[in-house]
Amino acid sequence: MTGNADTAVPTAEVQSLELNSEAKNLAQNITPWDVEGAVVDGKAQPIDYNMLIEKFGTRKIDAAILERFEKVTGHKPHMLLRRGVFFSHRDLAGILDRHEQGKPFYLYTGRGPSRDHMHIGHMLPFMFCKWLQDVFDVPLVIQLTDDEKFLFKPKLTLDEVYANSAKAVQELAAMGFRPEKTFIFSNMDYMGGAFYRNILSISRSITFNQAKATFGFDNSSAIGRIHFPSIQAAPAFCSSFPEIFGTRKDIPCLIPCAIDQDPYFRLTRDVAQPLKHKKPSLIHSQFLPALQGITSKMSSSIDSTAVFMNDTPAQIKNKINKYAFSGGQTSLEEHRQFGGNPDVDVAYQYLTYFLEDDEEVAQLADGYRKGEISTGEMKARCIKVLQEFIGEIQERAKSVSDQLLADLQNPSFPRRFASLDKK
Repeated sequence: MTGNADTAVPTAEVQSLELNSEAKNLAQNITPWDVEGAVVDGKAQPIDYNMLIEKFGTRKIDAAILERFEKVTGHKPHMLLRRGVFFSHRDLAGILDRHEQGKPFYLYTGRGPSRDHMHIGHMLPFMFCKWLQDVFDVPLVIQLTDDEKFLFKPKLTLDEVYANSAKAVQELAAMGFRPEKTFIFSNMDYMGGAFYRNILSISRSITFNQAKATFGFDNSSAIGRIHFPSIQAAPAFCSSFPEIFGTRKDIPCLIPCAIDQDPYFRLTRDVAQPLKHKKPSLIHSQFLPALQGITSKMSSSIDSTAVFMNDTPAQIKNKINKYAFSGGQTSLEEHRQFGGNPDVDVAYQYLTYFLEDDEEVAQLADGYRKGEISTGEMKARCIKVLQEFIGEIQERAKSVSDQLLADLQNPSFPRRFASLDKK
């Protein structure tokens, strides 16, 4: 059931795509550059996040840690925490301990600017970081890995990735990040000084065998790719930012990121203590599904899989109605009789990421399962929520000044926090 009305059309075939005979069974593959669910008997499967927890050796975010989060911060956990979008962590308890003790930490996240505008999936860690920053009142550093995109996307030029970084700063500024608490930097601009010294120390501490085992590099991999993990690791060390943290090395960070980025920081945690820095803590998110279904993530490379931050209201409506995979039945009559499956319905899944009201989200799922809410109605609600979310950021982006952009990217802008005086 696609479309805005209750007219039934056949369910999209992409969810149960029959693959060629050579790919009837494939293991799940999650790396910083590729996200592919398993294939069983020729059918693509959803990402198995429990398997990732086991494989990567992380810990599930359970009710106990959410309860402690609320007790320590005095804030109800963010909807992305409550709903399990951020589902896994490394040493989140240690960050809560530091906050409880009044000891400093900072937030670190990033963006690889592969095109001129982010899609809504890219917004999730930034939405979450903004909330965490407000709750904890801590500094945030945002790394724009334009160098990585140049190295890993052969069709992109240096000028293109650098221009994409500039556009990302404008969209981030429109989300409400302020220079008093936030430093956004392009690797191509910030390389040097204390940051580069840490990169060198890290790169000497990680062997090619370690990098090969972690990332799958081989003899044909460009040396820039092999070296890049040390660049993404460096912002996890507070001494990379002497303008904010001075000469201190004892301030850890919390890194909200998608689970595919964890391999970078497993290596970072391995080398942190030998280099006399604190290990970073991490909190991992699931992937926002592609429009075509929950077996793959939204991608900047394929326009028809994604909703972008520069899409017009009409484009958003068209993409959801035309491409968003439906969990409904093949006819409206059958849907009313048997109900739909919100767990695979992309429009509903997007609402769990962007609709704040827990009660409405629950009612939508229940009504869909009972057949009381049609696919057309579910899509219409999703369209409205996404149009409002994207429209608000687009409107705020119009008033972002050149001075604000410069201040956010100025390492010397005053960012002093009282907690930094505490050990």
